[in-house]
Amino acid sequence: MTHASDTGETTDTSDTHMTNGNGFQGHGHAGTPAEHDRTTSPNGHVRLSTEGLPDWLAPVVRAAETVKPTQLSRFLPPESGAGRQSAVLILFGEGAQGPELLLMERSGSLRSHAGQPSFPGGSLDPEDGDPQTDGPLRAALREAEEETGLDPRGVQLFGVLPRLFIPVSDFVVTPVLGWWRSPSPVGVVDPAETARVFTVPVSDLTDPDNRATAVHPRGHEGPAFLVESALVWGFTAGVIDKILHFAGWERPWDRTKQVPLDWRA
Repeated sequence: MTHASDTGETTDTSDTHMTNGNGFQGHGHAGTPAEHDRTTSPNGHVRLSTEGLPDWLAPVVRAAETVKPTQLSRFLPPESGAGRQSAVLILFGEGAQGPELLLMERSGSLRSHAGQPSFPGGSLDPEDGDPQTDGPLRAALREAEEETGLDPRGVQLFGVLPRLFIPVSDFVVTPVLGWWRSPSPVGVVDPAETARVFTVPVSDLTDPDNRATAVHPRGHEGPAFLVESALVWGFTAGVIDKILHFAGWERPWDRTKQVPLDWRA
């Protein structure tokens, strides 16, 4: 699999209709969870649904519906349509310390971005389908299963963020939002690619003591998180930073606190 790496700068009971700059659409109903599968429709298409989500995810749903691409990053997909189509799964669960996110750490033996934390994800395969419809949704679930052992049947996809661009790797990335409504065991599937799989409490991500500005030797700067014995930076940290901000979860933090990156980053 080809991984969408993190190098780059960033960052009521009525029926609801979700759409954003990606053109994805889905329908949901806030209230009691339905008995049917909310991820796959009867015709086999992967779909989005806000039905039965926990109340604390409502700000993330609103953010996904309203945020504009330029509010997330200055790196946007080329108008020519060029770039390697990929997707990442931003999976929210609920653990012992409350809401949490699923992350993984790349193997230290990889030639590029070794040891770097990231969301599960990677390039779209032909069998994932149309990149303009549910292809990124399928890819996000497939890659998460391949990399972490996640059972996709327990994941409810509820939104997507606008596509972003990672210039150094030419990836056009669709961030797919999911709710881990039926948690399954996760862990390293292939040690050659993944060093570990872990969850991070959202409360740790919003803790000002765990926040810093990562500074690359080339001069790039961006948000970073020091959590779970890991330094989360680059694309992943940028997206997390924007989610916290637009969901209204961000707490004031010291942006002058810097963490230097080495040349291998």
